[in-house]
Amino acid sequence: MEQLVLELAPPPEPTLDNFHAGGNAAVLGALRAALRGDEQGGERILYLWGPAGCGKSHLLRAMARAAGAAGKPALYLRAPGIELPQDTHFLALDDVHRIEASAQIAVFDAYNRLRASQAVVLAAGNLPPADLPLREDLRTRVASGVVMQLRALSEDEKRAVLEDHARHLGLELAPGILGYLLAHFSRDLGSLVAAINALDRYSLQTRRAVTLPLLRETIKLQANNP
Repeated sequence: MEQLVLELAPPPEPTLDNFHAGGNAAVLGALRAALRGDEQGGERILYLWGPAGCGKSHLLRAMARAAGAAGKPALYLRAPGIELPQDTHFLALDDVHRIEASAQIAVFDAYNRLRASQAVVLAAGNLPPADLPLREDLRTRVASGVVMQLRALSEDEKRAVLEDHARHLGLELAPGILGYLLAHFSRDLGSLVAAINALDRYSLQTRRAVTLPLLRETIKLQANNP
């Protein structure tokens, strides 16, 4: 089912505006300040950490897109396959806890070079800096700016976001739909929103209400069309 959902309705491109902050409003404010730059007192070295599904990759990709749209050379890279740039104004490094040992010296050098050039370096991982499986000098660089913990949305917060999204689509969800999605699908919000979008489209195509039988029918379709 999840594969079918993602094929029919990929999650929207990540932006800062479509990130549902929940208890992470201070993190979002710090990232917006970093985009504005020195004249607004924004930090240039930042590290986000938190569990899978809390929105780290969303924010890194959103920040890189926003910097690029503002005319600043920007790049989003995901470990372990990191090829570091020589000239960029904004670098987003995802999954830093997975950076291979052979690449860590180059990443350390890139931190120094980009900091000296007044570039913004935003990194993210699943652990606080002190617990990252990295060289000590690289851990120090990662933690040298602002370190912020991202907290995943609670189930109630996810339900509220999905209900609001469904209302925005003009979609009436039958009882049990959200509970089923939260129990059987990827817990990240982008995938859940994609599921609602796909169910909306399939409901329109079949001219049927979004009910548990319709949801189960999409599962059957996926099973018959792997």
